[in-house]
Amino acid sequence: MGRQSPGRMWLLGLPWALALLATAASSGPSAAPPDPASIFADLSAAELRAVRSFLMARPELGLSPSQGGPLAKNSLFLVELLPPQKRRALRFLEHGGARPPREARAVIFFGAQAEPNVTELAVGPLPRPSSYRPLPFKGGRAVPFSARPMTRLEYELLHGALVAALAPLEPMLLEATGFGFQNCSERCLTFSDIAPRGLGPGERRTWLVIQRFVEGFFLHPAGLEVLLDHRDPDPRRWAVQRLWYSGRYFGSVRELARSYERGELALARLPEPPARQLFSSYEPRGSFPSGTPTDVHGAKVCEPQGRRYRLRGNRLEYGGWSLAFRLRSSAGLQLFDVRFGGERVAYELSVQEAIAFYGGHSPAAMQTKYMDAGWAMGASSYELARGVDCPETATFLDAHHLLDADGPVLFPNALCVFELPTGVPLRRHFDSDFQGGFHFYAGLEGRALVLRTTSTVYNYDYIWDFLLYPNGVLEAKVHATGYIHATFYTPEGRRYGSRVHSHLLGNIHTHLVHYKVDLDVAGEGPWQLPTRPGRGEGSGNSFETMDIRFENISNPWSPGARVVQPRLHREPRRREREAALPLGRAPPRYLLFSNPRRRNRWGHRRTFRLQLSSHAGPVLPRGWREERGVTWARYHVAVTRRHENEPSSSSIYSQNDPWDPPVTFESFIRDNETIEDQDLVAWVTVGFLHVPHAEDIPNTATPGNAVGFFLRPFNFFSEDPSVASRAAVIVRPLDPPACTRLHVQRWTPASPGPCVHPEPFTYNGTSRQV
Repeated sequence: MGRQSPGRMWLLGLPWALALLATAASSGPSAAPPDPASIFADLSAAELRAVRSFLMARPELGLSPSQGGPLAKNSLFLVELLPPQKRRALRFLEHGGARPPREARAVIFFGAQAEPNVTELAVGPLPRPSSYRPLPFKGGRAVPFSARPMTRLEYELLHGALVAALAPLEPMLLEATGFGFQNCSERCLTFSDIAPRGLGPGERRTWLVIQRFVEGFFLHPAGLEVLLDHRDPDPRRWAVQRLWYSGRYFGSVRELARSYERGELALARLPEPPARQLFSSYEPRGSFPSGTPTDVHGAKVCEPQGRRYRLRGNRLEYGGWSLAFRLRSSAGLQLFDVRFGGERVAYELSVQEAIAFYGGHSPAAMQTKYMDAGWAMGASSYELARGVDCPETATFLDAHHLLDADGPVLFPNALCVFELPTGVPLRRHFDSDFQGGFHFYAGLEGRALVLRTTSTVYNYDYIWDFLLYPNGVLEAKVHATGYIHATFYTPEGRRYGSRVHSHLLGNIHTHLVHYKVDLDVAGEGPWQLPTRPGRGEGSGNSFETMDIRFENISNPWSPGARVVQPRLHREPRRREREAALPLGRAPPRYLLFSNPRRRNRWGHRRTFRLQLSSHAGPVLPRGWREERGVTWARYHVAVTRRHENEPSSSSIYSQNDPWDPPVTFESFIRDNETIEDQDLVAWVTVGFLHVPHAEDIPNTATPGNAVGFFLRPFNFFSEDPSVASRAAVIVRPLDPPACTRLHVQRWTPASPGPCVHPEPFTYNGTSRQV
């Protein structure tokens, strides 16, 4: 294809005239085939560089470096793996088909054209890309330039515009806070920005919360909030539109400055922050009344006989489990090809979105509706601390991201894998003889394998876990911690939270997290072939709910008497609308996904149960402005037929255009397709209401702030598969009822090793009067 003139940039908008660009690529020498799981592996640093170099070299794209220069430019914002189509992946994994071509997803900001937009491209094949094609959203929706995520360059320009605009307020700020913007060194003011950025499509005006830049600055608002319009690509046209100071609104910087100069302003003077033991810091202070020593190490996790899991690239194996994983820059952890005993349970389990919607008296608080995929929560995976974030025994893995940068960025120790003693038996029983002795005791140690990463999205830290249990149970869990999003205290603010320090209000908010669960219950595996081909692109599954209802019947063994008892009430959900369980109403307690063609030994459909651990509630009334950007939050669970053009329930653009987002989850169920014996996806919402309290200082603690869900086998097996574990203990008396001689059966060494109590296992089991 001939070279395109730089003046023909309109070709990169919709509709596309450049549907495909091909260039010559040389072929390299053959290598040993990689693990099949590698088709889902994140792009390596070399692959990220190759994609960037290829795109930067295309003259028709006209790309400039991400850093520096004007906002009105064409730049590469994000590069990450574009997962293969499910049909191609399964042909490769199950039937020895061709390896799917490896491709990247690239997000480009086209700002240097008459009608700026954001465009997504598929680039490949890797590792030597030679072509690209457009990646349209469902319905062909275009992404307006105003919906783009923020960049480092825009933040730098925003800071400069704010400092210049607030120069007339410098005397007021210095008197009230002791900190300033102008020529400051160690006593500087900073800001946190609020989103969404406006009240409707096309806007880009942001409320900025001014804060003292000390450790934990999120808890140090100065009482000033500023609305700055920065929609124009030329920062010289940016302007402050409104201000709020300690409960009062002002139409301009000049109006607020005059009020201060005339002595008409009630100045909110903040106390001097102490040099040590600042309330927002982690420095220890005080002591426990029990005298428990905390200056020595507590309990630790150990692996006395070494690691019991296997990690090969991005493939993880533990007990009966095997899976592939990756860490998306855009949205975080994603599992693929999840199997137990060689049979697929799910094709994909992934984090889609995390939101926090607030209420408050100040304009920033009432405007705050954070949608964290728009803040690159997957690329906010900073280093995990050994011994704190993960046990010392964990395996740590690095991540590479290319997001708002001019090359790959290494995030060391961004993920960890470890086996965790749960502290509770997986199962146990003491069989008493009710005479002070026992018939037997048996127990199985509780263990789980944990795959973990974190997302630090400015003030909040999310700890993301997937846990694998030996009885075929998988748990998805997220802990919320970090700093609360707080605003300046006013008496009116007490309706929206708690006063947590002298000038600080912890604002009420609801956390919701959305997951995609692409189930393939009893999917094809090496141990079992289907009796007939599955429906759709994966295994055909059906969805039903189950709970109890009470029946009042005649007592068959006592004439004239009645019996009230529970009975099962099963409700097949045959269409998508029936399978959308609304938030705000308790869902049935058993959510069951079964393979109608596979049965266990006892004649039951092989089934997995989805069990929620959540206190989620609605964030906004249905259909209200910003709620259109999070329509997935209307449902505890919504089950849909899987489609390739419905890969995600949210996008990185929803944050800055929630009013008319390019991805609207409600459209997934609007056509009300049949879901019987189809390739199904369960979209799962979990969350909790957080009313901040004094104990959230300095940080929100993890206990009580975890939500998630379980996937539990429900007649999938013919017995508990953890019977295969050799970690059981059985104790039987040889001389009942005296029980003075015991037979102890163990299939592991008598003593685990030096990292735990060195004496071998002992047991008595009797209860005698003394």
